[in-house]
Amino acid sequence: MSILVTGVAGFIGMHTAESLLSQGHHVVGIDNINNYYDPRLKEERLNQLKHFNNFSFMKLDFAVQSFSEKFINIYPDIDQVIHLGAQAGVRNSIKEPHDYMNSNLAGQLNILEYCRKLMERNNNFKKLIYASSSSVYGANSKIPFSVHDKTDHPVSFYGATKKACEVMTHSYSSLYKIPSIGLRFFTVYGPWGRPDMSPYLFTKSILEGKEINVFNNGDMRRDFTFVDDVVEGIIGALGKNLNAGDNSSPHKIYNLGNNKPVKLMDYIQIIEKICCKKANLKLLPMQPGDVFETYADIEISKEELGFVPKTNLNEGIRRFVEWFQKYHK
Repeated sequence: MSILVTGVAGFIGMHTAESLLSQGHHVVGIDNINNYYDPRLKEERLNQLKHFNNFSFMKLDFAVQSFSEKFINIYPDIDQVIHLGAQAGVRNSIKEPHDYMNSNLAGQLNILEYCRKLMERNNNFKKLIYASSSSVYGANSKIPFSVHDKTDHPVSFYGATKKACEVMTHSYSSLYKIPSIGLRFFTVYGPWGRPDMSPYLFTKSILEGKEINVFNNGDMRRDFTFVDDVVEGIIGALGKNLNAGDNSSPHKIYNLGNNKPVKLMDYIQIIEKICCKKANLKLLPMQPGDVFETYADIEISKEELGFVPKTNLNEGIRRFVEWFQKYHK
């Protein structure tokens, strides 16, 4: 199978592509290698993929308006699209909203246009799978978060763009019968993780003896989900068959979370134990755009995608810290 993976130099994109390549699929990866964080980490991720003969890479920006028209002429025979590329970061979306409007909204539209063209030209095209986020749930008080819950009140602009991507995809799915699956990721972590995420920030600061910022005085809970488990969910979505009648939209949403929220202070203690060093905590108030708790209801994902998280936080953090220390020597 020939699969397009956008954001292939990103954290989840690299792991997804590596799994697909190991299974013998042909992967076409695209990424613009922007400087939101150190591009050298992205280049190193790409190096993990380039030894596969069935991997092709193009450095380009899918948010450019001409993307779909040009790319369909280069790759008119893609079987499935896994759209993981986006501008990430909840707090940064408040500072730099235009970056998110461009990459997340214009980018989603261009990928949808590419899929529409694939539907017209390619009888083998099966599906669009795209990344959404637990951020769409905003400050919902009902726990755990279910895909049946309303998501009309995101509290960050990042969450708003992800909600908009879901709505945009539903409209294209309805209009052009594009089979589509949106995956709401819950705090994904693991080796090769992003430097702006807490596992990286906390591990680095603890090992260097520097302060770590702990928001809401540590009174928060997160549904930390190991990247290998998320990749298994994405692979499960590849095999999901979406059938739609003439009057329905072949578009479904799933949660990919660990279903076991952890207190922030317990999470920090796990990192301390694995690093064999105490953290220097700087307690701060809740930040704009943050939520108190994330907690995924994954019953539908279990039933329809075969998604069953296997990695507990102790094991996942141990594997992250081992990678971090090896990567930074």
